[in-house]
Amino acid sequence: MPTFMPHALIVDNDPVSSAALRDMLALQGYSSVIATSLKHGLQQVALQKPDLIFCELCLPDGSGSIFFQSIDPADAIKIILLTAQPSIESAVEALRSGAYDYLTKPISDKRLNNLVARLNSIESKMTSLDLFEVEHTLQRQQYHSAKILGNSAVMQTLYHHIDRVAPTEASVLLLGESGTGKELVAQTIHAQSLRHKHPFLPVNCGAISPQLIESEIFGHEKGSFTGADRQHKGYFERASGGTLFLDEVIEMPIELQVKLLRVLETGAFMRIGSNQQLETDVRIIAATNRDPEVAIAGGKLRLDLYHRLNVFPLKIPALRERVKDIELLAQYFLDEFNTAHATKKILSPKACAVLNSYHWPGNVRELRNFMQRAYILSDQVIEADMLEPSTSQQITSALTLAIPVGTSLADVDRKLIFATLELCGGVKKRAADVLGISLKTLYNRLEEYGPHEKFRAHGENMANSAIAKPLRLPGYDNSFLN
Repeated sequence: MPTFMPHALIVDNDPVSSAALRDMLALQGYSSVIATSLKHGLQQVALQKPDLIFCELCLPDGSGSIFFQSIDPADAIKIILLTAQPSIESAVEALRSGAYDYLTKPISDKRLNNLVARLNSIESKMTSLDLFEVEHTLQRQQYHSAKILGNSAVMQTLYHHIDRVAPTEASVLLLGESGTGKELVAQTIHAQSLRHKHPFLPVNCGAISPQLIESEIFGHEKGSFTGADRQHKGYFERASGGTLFLDEVIEMPIELQVKLLRVLETGAFMRIGSNQQLETDVRIIAATNRDPEVAIAGGKLRLDLYHRLNVFPLKIPALRERVKDIELLAQYFLDEFNTAHATKKILSPKACAVLNSYHWPGNVRELRNFMQRAYILSDQVIEADMLEPSTSQQITSALTLAIPVGTSLADVDRKLIFATLELCGGVKKRAADVLGISLKTLYNRLEEYGPHEKFRAHGENMANSAIAKPLRLPGYDNSFLN
């Protein structure tokens, strides 16, 4: 009985590249045929349905993306784009349209081998489709109930988008305020992907000093700089085969963004102090709590890197956009504390009403902190007075900031930060808590904005006054100011 051999169609008018790809596919057990134009490629599909189509994006008679409209999705043909410029907008749009992956020419043996391995993994799972679907459904339910909790309409939409993008290789950009759970979403995408057996490595780009971040991401060789007393493997090397989560990606130094883009395009990098090129196969999930377009306009984010990361953007809703989930989340956190301490504390109806009426600028993270504080202070029943989230309300209402219509978002961001810092008496940790950002991010913004005249004068007056004391905030523990 003849052995089934998978078949590939290569649509490329570059004879050298197409011949090399044909030889590499033969080593992977594929038969293949080469077409030199879009028209010729469509004719070949009609003659013999391929399992894979490797298609150059720019062909003499049109764009390779036309295959997305010409091939019936029921045929389950996977399309892989071939391009020498993977970051251009047309390539990104093609990935959004349904391309399984893309390969940069000249094609790397390792990248192709990893691609075929992932495809073989899909085929093996399809041999037991019913079992796979059951396991996949249970996995989604587990993550939705134990990690990303919520039954509101916006959360159902988020779950749907996660389910659609997780099995693909598309880069994902998570957009949302601090405390909304962006890392949990990234973990869920990884857990539901074909890479779930490989590492998931998170790196907070805003929490690593600019002097160390390149070494942390790409690694370094022993003796490459002062203090490098041993070889260090960076995140790209350690995450190979899995997912790399770049949190606060806009905080990455602009000069490092160029190197990051190069790795995303080619899959190759070098450790600091080395001339040896290493290859990696990672999926990128990035996140930011800032507006990317404002960051691009301000020169803090490269446009080409943004296009490369923004293949599949996901907006993580703020807690105030999912009010119906507040009580559910509060009860989940309370159950967590009860389990950890073997107690049976409950929420009173008035306490639930207080939670539902609050704006939650710190989102789910703030809700968890309030629940923990109330749990500690309460006996058997958590009453409304234990949950009254008055501290942030008093702070935000103590000073009103008038912003004229037409002010740029960058200026609004700057004015809000300086106003909050002034209100907090120059205590940066407290200002960061009120703003819902990390202390490192606040320092980065202040360094970016430079000195503010009013705040600088305020600081000088405090330093020159023998009796000056920082502003004490109602509802907070101010003992650290003494």
